[in-house]
Amino acid sequence: MNKNTPLFTGMQNGLTTEVAIIGAGCSGLYTAYRLTVDAGRPGRDVQIFDMAEKLGGRLESIMMPGMDFWGELGGMRYLTSQKIVTTLIEEVFAAQMQPAAFPMGDPAKLLMYLRKQRFHQNDWQLEQAEGRQLATRYYLNSDDNGYNADQLFNKIIYDVLMADPWFVTNFPGKAEQTGPYDYAFYLTSEDWAVVKPALTYHFPASHYNLLKVNDIGFWNLIKDQVSQEGYAFLANAGGYYSNTINWNSAEAFPYMVGDFSSNPTYKTIEEGYDSIAYALANAYTDVADARIWSQNKLLTFTNVHPRSADFRYELLFLNLASNEQWKVYANTIVLAMPRKSLELLDQENFFFDVNQHAELNENIRSVIMEPAFKILMGFESPWWRQEPLNIDSGHSITDLPMRQCYYFGTNATGEPNSMLLGSYGDMTTQTFWKPLSDAKILFKPRATRSVALAQMKDFEEDQASQVMVDEVMDQLRELHGPEVDIPAPYITYFRDWTDDPYGAGYHAWKAGFDVRYVMRYMRKPFATESIHICGEAYSTQQGWVEGAFCVAENMLQEHFGLAWPTWLEEGYFLSW
Repeated sequence: MNKNTPLFTGMQNGLTTEVAIIGAGCSGLYTAYRLTVDAGRPGRDVQIFDMAEKLGGRLESIMMPGMDFWGELGGMRYLTSQKIVTTLIEEVFAAQMQPAAFPMGDPAKLLMYLRKQRFHQNDWQLEQAEGRQLATRYYLNSDDNGYNADQLFNKIIYDVLMADPWFVTNFPGKAEQTGPYDYAFYLTSEDWAVVKPALTYHFPASHYNLLKVNDIGFWNLIKDQVSQEGYAFLANAGGYYSNTINWNSAEAFPYMVGDFSSNPTYKTIEEGYDSIAYALANAYTDVADARIWSQNKLLTFTNVHPRSADFRYELLFLNLASNEQWKVYANTIVLAMPRKSLELLDQENFFFDVNQHAELNENIRSVIMEPAFKILMGFESPWWRQEPLNIDSGHSITDLPMRQCYYFGTNATGEPNSMLLGSYGDMTTQTFWKPLSDAKILFKPRATRSVALAQMKDFEEDQASQVMVDEVMDQLRELHGPEVDIPAPYITYFRDWTDDPYGAGYHAWKAGFDVRYVMRYMRKPFATESIHICGEAYSTQQGWVEGAFCVAENMLQEHFGLAWPTWLEEGYFLSW
């Protein structure tokens, strides 16, 4: 994979183009690729602008010194049910990248450490097979005892679905209980698109009775179904606080049963997951005159300017290298940006002015910004593969602030250097880590038997703080137990996705919004303006590259007149 895509850090005052795409993340790159490579528009008519030094947005794959495999600081995997991502990787760009399994490990070896109780992830099923219930330190309702987190999520969703007579009548056989603790769901994406806005909460003893599930927060609903203690169990044992925040329950249902509770098939890319961004960028920049203007920050744009007879919009950029401002003229603007990036733009211009466009401002804030950070840690040997752990891959879960750790690969060249995703912080844990991540003294990489100190130089500024590394190591040792000898890392790499301009690692819909309407609205907020917003934030697959692609594809077909991609399975559901 060629990751040396040409990025233009300069400026060309007075540049003209038909379509100005703001953002070189997945939705921006996909939009440019489809308009030029697939639809045949000249490169000069489609230009990309981004303030970052790199492309890919919240995809970032790195190879740390002493390793011959990629570590992921942003998105790291895809589901085989996600047809745009899968087809691009495995067919369209098959010559440039190699799909690889993303192993989730053996639950008989992977750990849970909750309320200072340590056990293996399959212990619930072992007890269930013997007709017993695993005793935990959570005081669950009697009807909820014995369930693991995935099973209890499924139970909640099943009970809500089956309590609604409308669902039972219109979707017979689409949800069933398959065992004392197990449930199965057979709803397609098209089915969920019908169910989500229509599903009603039918529990007469509840003060949420007869509300639309779309209008109930997921925390509210979980507490109502299994108590606050049940909620605490699900938030802790589920591994992600972000899954149990008070987001839109209707959107949460397919998300939970489609990803976290149904044993899905995950894959990644051998050359790093950001390879999909580079593949799109390379194909786009191979078109004559197509350019990605990096390190250029959009300040504002206007529809009133001296060249309005020829171009609808004048965009004002700041070139970060020279600190000079320059102007671009375009007839269409695509804001391929997440919520925070939109909020950082000039909020007083004609497009964002809250006094004129209150609905746009409300809809921009229809999603919750979910903080997330990752810290990669390089070790001289994969200590987790040794006795007594014998862990090959996958992730362990804890209620400690680190929340999860993923066990990644080792070198294929004979050197044992290995990588661990030492902390997968999200939501409330962010406030624990933020003072540590902001500490001034950084971890100092050290030379190893196979890595000289000189090889670490380019990574010095990307190290986590020393106090943060110390804290992560303390929590790793507590999670794995006193009998496990965990050595110090020789290098780290840290990324906090709450930093501007991203503002979040991913997003979630707020309760009470008509998601169908908002998604369509955001793709072209005003009928009289040729300005579009697209990206993962305003999709039904938030947190996934596929969400960014689906929103962009809908936008391109609806507002740019593009035909269905010849390489994509006919009838694949792109959502609303």
